[in-house]
Amino acid sequence: MLTPHLSSRSDRRAAPRRAPAVSKARADSIPQPWSSRLPDDEWQVYQRVIREARKAGVRFAFGGAFATAVFTGELRNTKDFDLYILPEDRDAMKEATSLAGLTDHFDRLPYDRSWIYRASEGDVLVDAIWAMANQRAYVDQTWLTRGPLVGIRDEQVRAIPIEELIWSKLYVLQRERTDWGDVINLISAQTDSIDWDRLLDRLSTDAPLLTAVLAVTAWLDPGRAHTIPQSVWNRLGLMPARPDAQSSAGIQARAGLLDSRPWLRSSGG
Repeated sequence: MLTPHLSSRSDRRAAPRRAPAVSKARADSIPQPWSSRLPDDEWQVYQRVIREARKAGVRFAFGGAFATAVFTGELRNTKDFDLYILPEDRDAMKEATSLAGLTDHFDRLPYDRSWIYRASEGDVLVDAIWAMANQRAYVDQTWLTRGPLVGIRDEQVRAIPIEELIWSKLYVLQRERTDWGDVINLISAQTDSIDWDRLLDRLSTDAPLLTAVLAVTAWLDPGRAHTIPQSVWNRLGLMPARPDAQSSAGIQARAGLLDSRPWLRSSGG
């Protein structure tokens, strides 16, 4: 589940200025061109788990690097598949991974079983997640039903909503890694489709985490930050971003002060 921290993202390259708005649930699936780049043997592991989970009636949606790719258009393959499930489905999901031929990863690398079950086959992982690692929240039905339905190869699978993806990533600010780079890119890619009020309601008293990220976003890319509704800035007690646009070169120059390797989506003119 865990993605590399911002400074390790040497494989990130320039991306299109805008990704399609995909944050709302819809009946028809959205094809994901990046899925063709998944190695066949890796995808077969994920597909077996998906099919066994469905046979068992387990409700799930995927998150992690693949959900980030859905919303940004960029794939950073971490060789693991995060499947979010309801807490009451954890035992059924464990059984589904076993029937798919995977084994508990705990014997190879111990992990905290209070919020996640990790199953592996070789170096490919499937993580079944029913709570945040910090126990701040448990997965509920909206995690599994509100996100977009997407086509990954020949499977239709729902991603978790962008609001829950951002919410969970905001807490990953550790000594040796952070997901705030992903959050900034998600905001840049999907500014217009994020349900900001819902995200703030989810964060509740933890909204200062979003305050910090938006302050950095406004410094990096004031043109994009200016499109965030003023009500959001007001609710967070921030001055709205100035409307002046900045060139892509200028945005990347500021991003380079944080990490000399390319990692930031550029939306400048």
